[in-house]
Amino acid sequence: MKRRGLLLIMISLVLAVSAAWVARNWIQARLNASASTDASEQVVVAAMEIPFGTKVEARHLGTIALPRSAQVGNHYQRPEDVVGLIALQKIISGEILLKERFADRQAGSTLAAIVKPDMRAVTVRVDDVIGVAGFLMPGNHVDVVAAHLESNQRAVTRTVLHDLNVLAVDQSASQDKDQPVVVRAVTLEMTPKQAEILVKAREEGKIQLTLRNPLDKSVSDDTEVVAEVAPSKPASRKVRTTEPRPSNNGITIIRGTNVHTSESAT
Repeated sequence: MKRRGLLLIMISLVLAVSAAWVARNWIQARLNASASTDASEQVVVAAMEIPFGTKVEARHLGTIALPRSAQVGNHYQRPEDVVGLIALQKIISGEILLKERFADRQAGSTLAAIVKPDMRAVTVRVDDVIGVAGFLMPGNHVDVVAAHLESNQRAVTRTVLHDLNVLAVDQSASQDKDQPVVVRAVTLEMTPKQAEILVKAREEGKIQLTLRNPLDKSVSDDTEVVAEVAPSKPASRKVRTTEPRPSNNGITIIRGTNVHTSESAT
């Protein structure tokens, strides 16, 4: 009887030790997984404000450590990966640098680096009317309306291009300005096909830029608007007419100071 009780006690001790060992291993595995998930990683941030279109230098950059669970996934981990790139937007001091906000200039101007792949930059000469009274700024979106005269003296207007991005006004591509400025040229971003349409419309007649609401992504139909143009009237000429003189079939007799006219016999 005593041996049986001792055996039960030993079995209970073994089971208790085994349960404690399994529980310890499970807790340790959870702790290791949590530590691995929360491990910090180096992230590149802006050490100072980086203006739009600026070529990034080493002095612009800094690094911080962030837990992997708090990272966004499209950031830079090494400052040398950002040096030499062009900022496509204004970067605030302390902001984590994201890859879609920078472009590789390689060769050419800053404007060339801003143009998206498979797109083209086309400059249009404007005045205070075509340029929407100076309210066009880099980053705005516009439509292009074309107008031309047909052979029958009818004016035809049509929206030929929709939702074009304004890359620059005159020689400024900065998006920090918000005050209207009358400019002489506007650079638009478009596809090669759209560039051909714009040049053709500009050669055939006149074009007008219309400013879009940035939240409006609708595309209107291309219905032509036709207006009759009244032909210019030729200047009226005054015809000088002379009154016919009355025929004088009579005979005039002058005697001294007396004048006497008598009708001739027919």
